[in-house]
Amino acid sequence: MPRCPIPAAVPKLNLKKGTTTLGFKYKGGIILSVDSRASSGQYIASQTVQKVLEINDRLLGTMAGGAADCQYWERILGMECRLWELRNGIKITVSAASKILASITYSYRHRGLSMGTMVAGWDHVTGPDLYYVDDQGMRLRHNLFSVGSGSIYAYGVLDSGYKWDLTDEEAADLGRKAIFHATYRDGGSGGLISVYHIHKDGWTKISKDDQTLLYP
Repeated sequence: MPRCPIPAAVPKLNLKKGTTTLGFKYKGGIILSVDSRASSGQYIASQTVQKVLEINDRLLGTMAGGAADCQYWERILGMECRLWELRNGIKITVSAASKILASITYSYRHRGLSMGTMVAGWDHVTGPDLYYVDDQGMRLRHNLFSVGSGSIYAYGVLDSGYKWDLTDEEAADLGRKAIFHATYRDGGSGGLISVYHIHKDGWTKISKDDQTLLYP
């Protein structure tokens, strides 16, 4: 019977990941826009991944990095947010929710997690709020983020078109257009472009479009 190869004979796979996600605040709330491609090195694993994760009716999370890591830990975050609401009788704030996720990722730092996520929502304290949390426990608050391999291209579009007093239609179109241009310059991004609007009544899914059919 042939022997199994020794570990040194097994090639070490370094499968690169790619995506483009973005979020920004404006006078009407927050826009989140994402692509839907999952890549494993040069191989496109899926074109239909849902990269906006619905934490509750006031909170959304985005997914960049390892799909399993983001999906699992943001599902745990949803559970923790619900427990917080049951204990305190009020919806958790975006700040507190992002802090819970950052505390989790900090406790698992240097253990191979791959996460670059945004936590966005509307709460009774701050109104619209937007945070970035990564796999090292870093937590940042800002008005505009883009995360993923195509983020440099998305930033180019956002920098040229972003302003605070955008209308809802202009804001949604800016988010859609930024992801669209990233999909044409970054091989790890593509598929469907989803746009979400976070407002005082919760969140609304604005559109989900095939990027090959947009802006002919």
